[in-house]
Amino acid sequence: MQFPYQLTAKGNYTLKNVRLETGFEYENEEVVGTKTDLFSIEIEDGKIKAVKANDPSLEAIDAKGYLMLPAFRDMHIHLDKTLYGLPWQALSPKRRTVKDMIAYEQEIIPELLKTSVSRAEQLISLQQHYGTHFARTHFNIDPTSGLKSLEHLEQALENKKDSFKAELVAFPQHGVYYTESAPLMKAAAQLKSVAFIGGLDPLSIDGSIEKVMDFTVQLALDNHKGIDIHLHEAGESGMKTINYLIDKAIENPELQGKTFVSHAFALAHLSPKETEQIAERLAAGKVGIASSVPFKGTVMPIPTLKKYGVNVLIGNDNVQDYWSTFGSGSMLQKANLIAELYGYATEFALSRALQFATQSILPLDEKGQQQWPKAGDEAAIVLTEASCSAEAVSRMSEIKALMNDGNLFWRN
Repeated sequence: MQFPYQLTAKGNYTLKNVRLETGFEYENEEVVGTKTDLFSIEIEDGKIKAVKANDPSLEAIDAKGYLMLPAFRDMHIHLDKTLYGLPWQALSPKRRTVKDMIAYEQEIIPELLKTSVSRAEQLISLQQHYGTHFARTHFNIDPTSGLKSLEHLEQALENKKDSFKAELVAFPQHGVYYTESAPLMKAAAQLKSVAFIGGLDPLSIDGSIEKVMDFTVQLALDNHKGIDIHLHEAGESGMKTINYLIDKAIENPELQGKTFVSHAFALAHLSPKETEQIAERLAAGKVGIASSVPFKGTVMPIPTLKKYGVNVLIGNDNVQDYWSTFGSGSMLQKANLIAELYGYATEFALSRALQFATQSILPLDEKGQQQWPKAGDEAAIVLTEASCSAEAVSRMSEIKALMNDGNLFWRN
């Protein structure tokens, strides 16, 4: 997909006829609808300067009554290795394990690297089509690709810098020691552009939880990075890894609030009591969960995690690649899936489900008080053809415009 928007404005300007949510409508103390009104929004130097009463006669860009929402954020994706932009192919039944996939990657990476810049740009364009302006993206660090995956991804992001931003996770997809990736991880960790140290199933891939986690934690501490590890392992090894990482975060306050377990499928196999216990521990260590929804019939305990205050991030993970046939690139679809999976069907519950696309930024608070947008907020918004957040989630409403750092792009 080519970039679906045309630059309409940048710098300092005003939008008029912008629809914003202003409160909930109640009936017998229950939310039955969402109130909205039209406003004028002033943009200056990448920020929202002011939110004012609407003036239809103003010389300004006409938002045409579309609903303004926070732009979406994909918090777990692999922009560096997508098949998007290449001829269609579904998953092969021959590759059943992570080690099977590692062997396959070692074969195909040299050829894929030849076009990885353009394919990453196409995948970013697909995400932007659905209103995403920011991603936390993992990139391969392995002996086959060296630092090439990172270099190519950085080139794609540079080409998209006006309309898209990302934070980068150095991901040892082929294991830290299974393929001797430790020296490469140390080199990547020293780079300013890398924000997180990644990891992969330490016991099943590298044969040791402690050795790999100690390496990962120390690398993050030495280089002042966050941690975001992939953990597909369920059962005892999965839970031991999660608890080990929580312990390390509690021991090292610097890691709190910037340590994440991606996927964490072990959490989906616990009893209700066990789920509450681990949710309490995750919250105590300020260790977040970054997951894709759903995943091969596994339903994560997201409501319980949220109940205990665990930071739950959502992403598309793999979008149409050799790891997964699925993945639309739409964060609004993820919010819709979560609403359906957990029964968030009322006006109020659907409005809350938007947080999984925006990563916790909501126009209205729990009591219906307007909390976004405010002067000083980041000028990162979408305009969508919906009457309210609840409708946008339920109907996955079309995105009409996307703004990043105050740069406004209108759909072609």
